[in-house]
Amino acid sequence: MFTGIVEDLGRVVHLEDAEGLRRFTLRSDICSDGVRVGDSIAVNGACLTAVSVAANEISVEAIPETLRLTNLGQLAVDSLVNLERPLAYGDRIGGHYVQGHVDATAELIERQPDGESEVVRFTVPSRLMQYIVSKGFVALDGVSLTVVDPRDATFAVALIPHTIRSVTLGAAPIGYRANLEADILAKYGSVPEPEDSSRPSIAQLRAAGYRLDATR
Repeated sequence: MFTGIVEDLGRVVHLEDAEGLRRFTLRSDICSDGVRVGDSIAVNGACLTAVSVAANEISVEAIPETLRLTNLGQLAVDSLVNLERPLAYGDRIGGHYVQGHVDATAELIERQPDGESEVVRFTVPSRLMQYIVSKGFVALDGVSLTVVDPRDATFAVALIPHTIRSVTLGAAPIGYRANLEADILAKYGSVPEPEDSSRPSIAQLRAAGYRLDATR
């Protein structure tokens, strides 16, 4: 589990394809600190496993399904990637709960300056729009961001100067495809009541005149 607060911009220093997977070696002084072989790490928002750790390098492996579903298959030597170590119990949560399970890629279609910040708009597969609501959360390349003006299978996010300087989206061109993970709470909230449940659903209780008491 992650929070969408990027700790470091890592750099791809080596790529290797072998036995149906691709190994990435990433240079990062910050994220190699305290990372052990077998630990999870978010790379552009995709949860991967550290298979080798050196003083300032981490190696991770991605299977073909991950390469197809995310933008990791487009990485080359010298590409920059957002890195975040997993949440530890007791840590502050500065963003939102991010699983590192990418749903799809979202295409960047517009960048508009707004004072010193930028409003950046993305297209998204229509099947995911039910989870994307105004002022809700979304993770793009593993960055926790607030949704602005969702409409017509698109949504926007605002990038403050610090974010522009610190993550991959800051310099991303039109046409860039970012890894998108919808908010896990929105996903759970949309799960329908089972039709064969022996208990009345919330909707049925409300229809019968019951009201939820938030004080109890």
